[in-house]
Amino acid sequence: TATYYKPYRWGMTVDLDRCNGCSACVVACYAENNIPVVGKERAAVGREMSWIRMERYLEGYQDETETRFAPVMCQQCSNAGCEPVCPVYATYHNPEGLNAMIYNRCVGTRYCSNNCIYKARRYNWFDYEFPAPLDQQLNSSITTRAVGVMEKCNFCVHRLTEAKYAARDLDRDVQDGEVVTACQQTCPTKAITFGNLADPNSKVSQLAKRKPDLLADPDKENRDRQYEIFPEMNYKPAVTYLRKVNHKEVAGLYGNEHGTAH
Repeated sequence: TATYYKPYRWGMTVDLDRCNGCSACVVACYAENNIPVVGKERAAVGREMSWIRMERYLEGYQDETETRFAPVMCQQCSNAGCEPVCPVYATYHNPEGLNAMIYNRCVGTRYCSNNCIYKARRYNWFDYEFPAPLDQQLNSSITTRAVGVMEKCNFCVHRLTEAKYAARDLDRDVQDGEVVTACQQTCPTKAITFGNLADPNSKVSQLAKRKPDLLADPDKENRDRQYEIFPEMNYKPAVTYLRKVNHKEVAGLYGNEHGTAH
């Protein structure tokens, strides 16, 4: 679908082999986008406001248990389920592939949230206040959201806009690596890569491209690490995940030869 969007189709890859579940991306998103902290009581009844959530999965049994982590944000789908159900066109598909929001159109029906299979949308149940000194740390580049309005990840669209204006002044397109989202910037393990999927030479395009995994079982042809969440829904998300490598499988695959070499 990236060829449909010119010159930009913004996308992201998340390498789950690098992600250690530290949630620095979640904190960075809160700070960058003026997201209120609602507290434990409201979060317990499903009223949290985080645009990124850290999913945790346990695998194995007893002392062999391993924890897997996966940050989940809006997937910026090409065939998004949230867009056609909005009765006032508050959520729409912009020319660069983002599932964008017009906050002052939103009347809070929450149809978009109900139709999002990734559960990435958040509803403002209250007009939240930021106590001092947090009120002095708000990002002035971010649009204000009020009670009764839906909000979600927008791939740091304000950073995208700033980069496009700077590139326009130089009479060129935005170059690979010039736009860095807040979550990508903060990730200590560099698990998140952001860029232009319409550019086949960009790093995010190369990472999202399906290719044989060098560590895969040789008995299974063309096995790879790239996957999308719920691909059977045909929403065509712009976020690609790279599966975590099972190091025990790798050790079993190469263990005998590796052991004799030492």
